[in-house]
Amino acid sequence: MEDRVHHHVLESFVRRGYPSSVSEIATALEVTEAQVAEAMRRLHDGHGLVLHPDSLDVWIAHPFSASPTAVWVAEGSSGWWAPCMWCALGIAGLAAPDATIHVRLGGEHEPADIRLRNGVVASDLVVHFAIPPRDAWTNVVHFCSTVLPFRSAESVALWCERHRITQGAIVPIAQALDLARAWYGRHLDRHWRKWTVQEAQAIFDAVGLTGEFFRLPVSDGSF
Repeated sequence: MEDRVHHHVLESFVRRGYPSSVSEIATALEVTEAQVAEAMRRLHDGHGLVLHPDSLDVWIAHPFSASPTAVWVAEGSSGWWAPCMWCALGIAGLAAPDATIHVRLGGEHEPADIRLRNGVVASDLVVHFAIPPRDAWTNVVHFCSTVLPFRSAESVALWCERHRITQGAIVPIAQALDLARAWYGRHLDRHWRKWTVQEAQAIFDAVGLTGEFFRLPVSDGSF
């Protein structure tokens, strides 16, 4: 049931720009609202979705956000909020190969329009990951808010000093796109499931993110 609910939520984001409600999902899947509610709670507990507190309303279904963010992915007349640059690139890979990502460098005042054409990004910006991915679910909203684009490693260092945020990993935007495409590539699958820790580690390794910062804890669980 979780995979069917997850697929319907993601498909709704792609098609309409916002997630389906419990009643809409129940009608589409020809099941009860109670069954959908239980599946959504399990998805939330397993980090497959993020629900609003004390609610069954979808807040985040990575790589999409139902709440306004500072990252907007536009393609033609369609558009989506993304929780972070990783997610924005994931939306482009998943649903919008000719997207323009509207964002502010370092989340501050300077706007940047990052264009993709035929799934290729033409930009020399870098993406800064302030927090190791292994710690993402400690506070996933804060984790996402710190995955931001910058002009250079030097601007990252100044930004970290200015905001008292520990410098993490600096990744060329093309490499971040490779990560996003691999990570989110099957999120629209009808039989989607979370990556195992081993599968997630293999994705980081395959795109060249092999340092300690991107090392995940050994576990038999999902990530």
